[in-house]
Amino acid sequence: MFVKTLSVIFFVLMLTATVFAAEPSKSAPIATVVSQSSQVPTVATSAPAQTGAASAVAKPAASAPQVKVKPNRAITISMFLAIIGITLCVVVWAAKQTTTAADFYAAGGGITGLQNGWAIAGDYMSAASFLGMSGLISLYGIDGFMYAVGPMFSFIAILLVVAEPCRNAGKFTLGDILSFRASPKPVRAVAAISTVTVSLFYLIAQMVGAGKLMQVLLDIPYRVSVIGVGILMVGYVVFGGMKATTWVQIIKAGLLMSGTVLLALLVMQKAGFNPVGFFSDIVGNQLVQDHVRINVMKDALPKPGFDYGQRFMEPGLFLKNPLDQISLGIAWALGAAGLPHILMRFFTVPSAKEARKSIVIALFINSTFFFLINLIGFGAALYLSPQLISSVDKGGNMATLLLAQKLGGGAGSLGGDIFLAFICAVAFATILAVVSGLVLAASAAIAHDVYVNIIMDGKADQHTQVKVARITSLFVGVAAIIMGLAAEKENVVALVALAFAVAASGNFPCVMLSLFWKKFNTAGVVSGLLVGTITALGLVVISPVMTYPQKIADDAKKIVMTLEKKQAEGVVLAEKDLKLLDKSKADFAKNDGGTSMVGLKAPIFQLKNPGIVSVPIGLIAAIMGALLFRDKRAEDMFDEIEVRQITGLGIAKASDH
Repeated sequence: MFVKTLSVIFFVLMLTATVFAAEPSKSAPIATVVSQSSQVPTVATSAPAQTGAASAVAKPAASAPQVKVKPNRAITISMFLAIIGITLCVVVWAAKQTTTAADFYAAGGGITGLQNGWAIAGDYMSAASFLGMSGLISLYGIDGFMYAVGPMFSFIAILLVVAEPCRNAGKFTLGDILSFRASPKPVRAVAAISTVTVSLFYLIAQMVGAGKLMQVLLDIPYRVSVIGVGILMVGYVVFGGMKATTWVQIIKAGLLMSGTVLLALLVMQKAGFNPVGFFSDIVGNQLVQDHVRINVMKDALPKPGFDYGQRFMEPGLFLKNPLDQISLGIAWALGAAGLPHILMRFFTVPSAKEARKSIVIALFINSTFFFLINLIGFGAALYLSPQLISSVDKGGNMATLLLAQKLGGGAGSLGGDIFLAFICAVAFATILAVVSGLVLAASAAIAHDVYVNIIMDGKADQHTQVKVARITSLFVGVAAIIMGLAAEKENVVALVALAFAVAASGNFPCVMLSLFWKKFNTAGVVSGLLVGTITALGLVVISPVMTYPQKIADDAKKIVMTLEKKQAEGVVLAEKDLKLLDKSKADFAKNDGGTSMVGLKAPIFQLKNPGIVSVPIGLIAAIMGALLFRDKRAEDMFDEIEVRQITGLGIAKASDH
């Protein structure tokens, strides 16, 4: 009955959005780009403040016809509804088999290694990966490449260190792992806070991404999009639990890999399957050179003899400080091993062997995906141009979608419309799958750790546990919708960075020490989680990833002064430089005197990712807490957890579902 009602509600929402979109939307931005045949985008835009890019106009506007980039509404919505229909059928099937707490949180432990590997890949390949990383590469070249290759290595730490011990030592949540040798109530309380913090920041990023995707592509109001996605994710988790979430993630991973492989093959086909020629063309592309000069390096006039195309293929355009590269690597390598929704997946398989197998499969899938994202990002830079991409979305998040439309046959063609609609639907499925896993992780922390084990002292019956878990999932979903609506204009990149930083700084050190250090105890867990989490939070909000209006104004002022000086010397500025001058004056007037969300005019902490500082601090806090407040009981129980994590003794067998 619920599924039918949910289907009707979402269909009405989509129908309402279509009606809204029939009239010009006052709130939704109209994406205007230039016909690729002309290769002369004329829309002046400013890149996001966290990237420090200034406004750019690459060529005169003389012969640049403009078109609206819009997918075919009927085809796109049909694909969306097809995905929704398939996944709702999965929910109906899973709901009939979800009766116990083990079913709800861990699918009864009956997921195979192959299935779990695909589900982990589906859980990890988020909309930020699919859309954001390709856009970052298309705007910043090799620095974007660093973001894309980092996740390949994150699963190595999980495979070698975390997967098998966590599967054997835990039950449903991060709190189960950390509280085995420690005092359960304080540890579970702090672990729940950390889990909810990481999950909510990740959730907000996905919700904002969903809203913006629908707003830009289909002119569906942001609020309608966020509420629609929220209703679906609540339905998936509340009624289907982990089994439904797992299969939604598997379906999403299959669709995502299919679209990514096809798009990457089309990119290389256009390049004649010649990688050397492909990258040589990027270096020699005039639009890429202009983008690097004006948008990124903020050179109002070219430096004599400087190769801006080659600079696109060198590090330092986005991550200007070498320590940023190291810090980012630390966050990628350790953050994934501390993400609650990833750790939960180890409890869904029947044995440690299947846990290892699932990580190997996930590692292969993710590595393939992130390698192909590089080709897509560089292909977008060459075949679309950074100016065109940033004119549609200043963060570059529409690069993959625009490239799909072009390589499918171009705007207005049947092939272009179908391919764009398919990639849009894949992005939509990606968001649904990831938010479902995050809601489940957050609700498990609250229901299982806080209600069942703290409030009820572990004495709640199975029916009550499942009921509370479903109610909690509903409230987490509602909270995610509310925060997604409130965060419409927030920096999504900062939210994702924050989630990984918190996971790497607090969760990962505590998990490692709980499993492998005999002297680790309650004080160590509480100290590590609190200090690591708070440090990461504090450093991110004073770092360059936040928006600093005064920085935008200062960059604009430099361009204004340079161009006005040339005018004073009697130089007649080209049309593109006149447009740049006008835009820079407007940016200066708009942002001069502005401050960040915490009242800063400039960042205090200069690195974009705090991992290089917050991870050691979290680790040291965990060690010092354990040494200062020794616990003989925790030390005596180390032998038990060591045997358990190696052999799996004491772990409940998989349910036969």
